[in-house]
Formats: sequence, structure tokens, C-alpha cells
Amino acid sequence: MPKSLELLSAHACFGGEQRFYRHASRTVGLPMRFAVYLPPRALDSAHVGERVPALLYLAGLTCTEETFPTKAGAQRLAAELGMALITPDTSPRGAGVAGEADAWDFGVGAGFYLDATQAPWSTHWRMESYLLQELLPLVTSALPIDAARLGIFGHSMGGHGALTLALRYPGRFKSLSALAPICAPTQCPWGEKAFTGYLGADRLSWGEHDATVLIENYPAAPYPGGILIDQGLADKFLPDQLHPHLFEAACASAGQPLTLRRHAGYDHGYYFIQSFIDDHLRHHARQLGVPGA
Repeated sequence: MPKSLELLSAHACFGGEQRFYRHASRTVGLPMRFAVYLPPRALDSAHVGERVPALLYLAGLTCTEETFPTKAGAQRLAAELGMALITPDTSPRGAGVAGEADAWDFGVGAGFYLDATQAPWSTHWRMESYLLQELLPLVTSALPIDAARLGIFGHSMGGHGALTLALRYPGRFKSLSALAPICAPTQCPWGEKAFTGYLGADRLSWGEHDATVLIENYPAAPYPGGILIDQGLADKFLPDQLHPHLFEAACASAGQPLTLRRHAGYDHGYYFIQSFIDDHLRHHARQLGVPGA
């Protein structure tokens, strides 16, 4: 294990282990935390040398690396399927930038899973490079995780991150899903504020981080096995911020298979996520070639 990778805690969970780590990030320039769930197969001495498939989960606003492991209830099925779960923190922390702690204010604090180009954010707010160039290589080199069998999913702001990173780096991920994602950030108040703060006033550059714009520019389906999105119809952010219908139309135009499920009575929180998390794990397992999925 790299010397810079510090194991903070480990907890037995469904025969596997839920771990929490900290490391000094050269990309962000600050200490970063993340969590990994390793299924029993990854720890079994009978399978030494075997690497397991993994899902990268990107959490939403106000969340940390602890939110998904403690609230989503994903470990039971992940243990059964033999898949690891990687859950990074959402944002840099402790940079000393004025307003960074106000995570409700998009553009001052929330990571948004991109690399900022505008001061004062550009020094540390480099979540895209951190995830793709540092965290995933670190985790797949230090732990028994198969770098060639990675899926990505997320919720809300993290759903935006999952969709955009998957579409920006389609060869890096084999499967994709999201729960209540921000689907068209160039067309909603959250996205406009975040992109203005992080990327500046040039709206042309914003489209590079908008899933609806990105899928419109594909000549063929980047995920022929299909994308899964779940959305609660009692979600208070649905009318003005999330816009899944725009992504749905763009996928139809691009020939990208999409299953967009709308659920009456469900809101934006983790009770919603708990209700459909198994479907997402099985969706990824099938595309990652997990037997019995």
C-alpha cells in the first residue's frame, strides 16, 4: 500500500470490509478522504491475486465520503455480487477560500466534479482530474480492484458528475447510471451559478460539462448496454433543477438506450436511493460481466 494512503478505520460488513482512507492529494493540493467497500471475495485467501469489479459512486451536495456507505444500504448486494464500492468526498476541504464552507451555494464550495479554471477556485477545485488521474489509479493499484471493470453512478450533483465523466471518458467506464441527476446544468440555476463561478462567463465552455449537450454530440451510442436513471416525482428539485426530460430527448436523438424510471411519491433523499439501489448495482453488474447478475 502506498505510504501516502492512510487507513482511518475498517469495519466488518456482510463478510467484507468497509474502509475509510485519507491521503495527501497532489492534484487537489489538500488532504482528501474516500471510502472503499471490499466484498468478501476481495479478502478471501482462496482468491488471492484476483481483482474484483468496482463502482465509483459520486455523492451530492452537502455529502461526504461517509454518506453513501452509511445511508444507501448498498453493501449487502455488493457483497453478494462481489463488487467493490468506491466513494470519494464531494469537494476539496480546508483550502481557506472565503465561502468554501457554504456548500449550499453552488460556485463557492461544492466540487461539482469538474476542474475549475477561475480564481480562487482553480488552485484546489480539480475534482475531475483528481478522480480520473489520481484516485482511481491509486485505488486500483493499492487494492484488489480491476481497473478494466469500472462502472460509475451518482446522485444529484454526483449524478451530474457520473453522467458527464462517463460521457467525457467513455473508455474508462463500462457502465453508467444515476439517481435524480442534474441532467442539463447549463439550463438550471444550480448549474449556471456553479459554471459561472468555476468556469467563467463563456457559456460555450459550459457545454463540456453538461450531459445533455455531450450526448447530443455523439455519432453513436457510447453505452450500448443502456443507461439507467431513477427519478422521484415528489422531488422538489425536479421542476427547476434536474431536467431529466432534456437528457431523455437527447438520448433518443443520439440513439443511446436509456431507461428513465419516474416514481410517484419519492423525493430527493436517501430513502429514495435505498429503494432503488439494488437495481443500480445489478444494472452495473450485468454490464461488468458479473456472473449471476
